Amino acid sequence: MKRHKLDATDILILKELQANGRVTNVELAARVELSAPPCLRRVRALEEAGYIRGFHADLDATALGFGVTVFAMVGLHSQAENDLQSFEALVGSWPLVRECYMLNGEIDFILRCVAPDLASFQDFLTRKLTPAPNVASVRTSLSIRQSKHSPGVPVELL
Repeated sequence: MKRHKLDATDILILKELQANGRVTNVELAARVELSAPPCLRRVRALEEAGYIRGFHADLDATALGFGVTVFAMVGLHSQAENDLQSFEALVGSWPLVRECYMLNGEIDFILRCVAPDLASFQDFLTRKLTPAPNVASVRTSLSIRQSKHSPGVPVELL
């Protein structure tokens, strides 16, 4: 992955694509004041450099029947690298876990999980997460509501 220094146009392209990944190249080019071919070359260069990892739809979990969001704080018995990687691989296989972060401090991992209802999450918790190899403790917090949702990064601060 070859990184290059971002200029003002690159940053504007990233900002526009982060706001609307479905924008056509022609519209994007107009917004960033380039012609279409150089704009497309820049987008491809940003992808090749690893600044753009992909494009996806931002789905409404509640509308799709996943009305429960739970954060699970997981402590492990061992923090040896092999054990951490094994846990991360296992978590990667669980569809209800949408995000996983390794932390420093008292908690080893925090997982953001979605489920259709509390019973479904409880089933996941008791059948998969808690009995998983190397799991020492699990504490959960049920989300009451989401106050902010800003995917990506604050490109305007670059």
